[in-house]
Amino acid sequence: MMDHAHDLEAVRDATERLLDAAAELDNAAVLEPSRLPGWSRGHIMAHLSRNAEALENVLRGLPMYANSESREDDIARGSARPLDEHLADLRDSTGRFLSTAAEPADWSRTVALRNGVTDSASRVPFRRLVEVELHHVDLDVGYELEDLPGSFVPREIDFLAERFTGHPDVPATALTDEDGRTWSTGGGPPSALVTVQGTAADLLGWLAGRRDGSALTAAGGPLPALPPL
Repeated sequence: MMDHAHDLEAVRDATERLLDAAAELDNAAVLEPSRLPGWSRGHIMAHLSRNAEALENVLRGLPMYANSESREDDIARGSARPLDEHLADLRDSTGRFLSTAAEPADWSRTVALRNGVTDSASRVPFRRLVEVELHHVDLDVGYELEDLPGSFVPREIDFLAERFTGHPDVPATALTDEDGRTWSTGGGPPSALVTVQGTAADLLGWLAGRRDGSALTAAGGPLPALPPL
């Protein structure tokens, strides 16, 4: 069961960690490449600010984004701003998201995201937490998947494994981490089960498209190729 209040506090803490790390950059570093192909660090910071606004819209029952083009345009347009503008924007947009989330609401209601996706309102804070934590890694400022909070990693593996469950292009796959925790994903027949083992950080990185899976071991077949999220 989702604990939205707990997740909102986690969003607040994760955002402060990211802001503290980003504050060590300078204007030139904002323009340098991030770990995401085609995106600078400024693209990531602009995206995080606009995503906070978008998820605030979701909680208010408004469209997440006006359209996909405006989403991409807003990110590109804001990417080259000076560092202090990025930091202020991210702090302010996150504050507005958290303020809206603090208003009395039915957290069991269904909300509309983008591309026809719907979810429980109670999962929106965790979706925001995922954005902040993974994009902190993407900024390439010394924060690695291994640095993610221990309480976050298995939940994100749950979330990602669920995304690929039933997917016709992903064989039935059983995941096991170094602590013996297990997950299942994929949509192929159980008779063709692939078992994948590795650290929780490497499993998460592979599922999230942040690592190529070379540190994982697969049995029963090759490591599955995962479609883009």
